[in-house]
Amino acid sequence: MTATTSQPITLEEFLKLPETKPANEYIDGEIIQKPMPKGRHSRLQGKLCTVINQITEEKKIAYAFPELRCTFNNRSIVPDVAVFQWNRIPFTTDGEVPDDFKLHPDWTIEILSPEQKPNKVIGNILYCLQNGCQLGWFLDPDDSSVLVFLPQQQPELLKGSDRLPVLKGIELELTAEQVFGWLKMAL
Repeated sequence: MTATTSQPITLEEFLKLPETKPANEYIDGEIIQKPMPKGRHSRLQGKLCTVINQITEEKKIAYAFPELRCTFNNRSIVPDVAVFQWNRIPFTTDGEVPDDFKLHPDWTIEILSPEQKPNKVIGNILYCLQNGCQLGWFLDPDDSSVLVFLPQQQPELLKGSDRLPVLKGIELELTAEQVFGWLKMAL
């Protein structure tokens, strides 16, 4: 990740800038560009969104958004997957999904890319939890582990057959092994 500004700017100034690909995030007055997702990252991100949404969308429990900008409490981040409980999605008066989400996700999922600094990514998860998020996952494809964050608790490192916690109300049972098994598509 590379900072794209040397002078601090305000959040309001940042939000007026055009969107970039890959996305820029606003953290502590700096603009930091996320790395371009690669194969393993994209596969895990897409599959997580699909699996979560297959269980939650029809019943209007929650929705998993890929690469959704979330702006709250003087930070603007783009989690790899941002899951919102249905009743917290700020639908428009027409019932459509809005363009701007000015609130924290209920569940934030980050997938470590080779070019990313783990502490920066974990910092975003912790920031989400400090501002009301209920659950954070930090996936590391290199060692097939998921670091799980819950409010007011020590992080827990889960691997193999360890069951991964999900948001309350979501009937989904996944293990770390199942999640990283999605990377094997050619078998």
